[in-house]
This record gives sequence, structure tokens and C-alpha cells, in this order.
Amino acid sequence: MSAAPLVPSVALAVDLAVLTLRADRLHVLLVRRGVPPFEGAWALPGGFVGPTEDAETAAWRELAEETGMGQVPGSGHLEQLRTYSAPDRDPRDRVVSVAHVVLAPDLPDPTAGSDAAEARWWPVEEILDPAPAAAAPVLAFDHAEILTDALERVRAKLEYTTLALEFVTEPFTLGDLRRVYAAVWGAPPDLGNFRRKVLGTEGFVVATDDHGGDSGRPARLYRRGPARLISPPMLRTPGED
Repeated sequence: MSAAPLVPSVALAVDLAVLTLRADRLHVLLVRRGVPPFEGAWALPGGFVGPTEDAETAAWRELAEETGMGQVPGSGHLEQLRTYSAPDRDPRDRVVSVAHVVLAPDLPDPTAGSDAAEARWWPVEEILDPAPAAAAPVLAFDHAEILTDALERVRAKLEYTTLALEFVTEPFTLGDLRRVYAAVWGAPPDLGNFRRKVLGTEGFVVATDDHGGDSGRPARLYRRGPARLISPPMLRTPGED
């Protein structure tokens, strides 16, 4: 009788690319690690999946525990990005990470939680720039790769979905919404094409009877509509990253 095959020991973790707009710039949430490995280095928030959790539940829990932001399932947008499983991605052991993207508007200053010495928002462009600023951190593990993939996922989905609405609070102006595209894409979309896509896509936005805005003539205020897809898509123009 042959022996039962050995089951390899693999730990399952989650990592979170939490993105928001602050002062019209795209920021990512980073935590400075308070424990080895990479103690003192900056990283995306995350941790191990508990024995009674699925990956999404663990993602929401880790977000709350490591940042003190008090996020719960259903607040903001969370979606699975991809699985990272390189054998040497974690020096401790074989660790497979299910990375997630989290989007929400006007997120507050975070408070470091149990496993983090510090937490703060950092402009994405400063971290991923080929010639980063002197103060920009080098991320631990493979988190620069995860952040790069998360940014491209969000950039691409802004072309063919209404995901940009996850970055604005209601009510909002079309100018507020256009600034989301400018921050994520690195350049604003053509104004005429933008207005045609937003107002011409049924259910993208819903107009209110109110007006607002922070400059010039008061602009119409809108709320999120039920639409999820933009067809044909609002493509990035040449020159946008």
C-alpha cells in the first residue's frame, strides 16, 4: 500500500492596494512594517488569511486591523486583482498572496494598527516613477509589482466601466468626475468627449436639481447612476500613461 502523498505547506495571505484621491492626486495607503521581515520598510497593508476566513473577509479585516480605518465589507469598492505566488516572494516561507484593489472617496488619515509602526497616504506617481523622489520608499516584498498591476487595472477599467464614480462623494460635478480621470490616467480626457460619454451613457450619472462647485459659475450636481459599462469605451488619448 503506497503512502499518502505529502501536502506541501503553503501560507495564504492578502495584500491590499488601497487607492483614493487627495488634493486631486492619486494616493495609495502604505504601512511601515513593525515586525520582521522588512521591519521598518514600507509596504501595502495585508496579512494572513485565518482558518475560518475566505480571502475577501480577510482583506476587509486586515484593512481595519493594520490601519485603524474601520472599513467593513460593503464600504467602498473592493475587487480581487490577481494571485502572486513566486516561490521566493516572502523570505519566511512559501506564501501565496491574493491581492485586492480597494477604492473609496475622501478616505481619512489612517492610524497604524497592530502590525504596523506607521501608516500614511503616498502619491502613487512618486513611488512608481522610474526616478522616484528621494523621500519615496522602496516597497517591501513584491508590493511594487502589485501596485503597478493595481494602477493599470484601475486605469483600464476607467475606459469601459463607471468605476471612476467610486472616487467621488455625492453629489458631485462633472468637473469633480473629470479630475478623477486626470489623476488616474495622468492627464485629463478631452473635455468634449468626456461630457458626451458621461451624459450620453444612460445611467452613468443622474442629474439633480441642485448646483454647486468651487469656482466660476455654479455647475449642475449629479449622483451615481445604475450603469456599470461604457460602450463604446472612453479611451485614453495618446500621451496618457
